[in-house]
Amino acid sequence: MYPSIRTLTFDCTGDPYDLGLFWSALLGRPLADDDKPGDPEAVLADPAGGPTLLFVRVPEGKSAKNRVHLDLTPHGRTRDEEVARATSLGATLVADRVRPDGSGWTVLADPNTSDYQF
Repeated sequence: MYPSIRTLTFDCTGDPYDLGLFWSALLGRPLADDDKPGDPEAVLADPAGGPTLLFVRVPEGKSAKNRVHLDLTPHGRTRDEEVARATSLGATLVADRVRPDGSGWTVLADPNTSDYQF
C-alpha cells in the first residue's frame, strides 16, 4: 500500500485568507469555516475527497522559481473563458503559450503574492 497526498501546502508572504478566497472562487472549494482575515493559514478542502490546499504565511520571500505548479483543466468553459474568469478574480496573465492549432497552455500568477503560477 502506498501513501496518498493529503495536503498541498503553499508558503505565502501575503494574507493566506485573501489567497484562500481567490483559490476558493477559482476552484469552487469552500474556505474552512474557522478561517478569518489575518489568520496565519487558510485551508481549502476538496468536497470530492482530493488533496486539501493549505496556504501558510511565512516571513521570507520566494528565492527561486516554483518547482511545483497546478495544471488546471476547465470544465463547462473554454480555455479563454476560464482565463478571463481567473483574471477577473485577480490572477495575472504571465504568458500565453497557445499554439496555432489551439493546443498549449496559459501561465497565470495568483493575486496578492504573485508567488504561484498555474
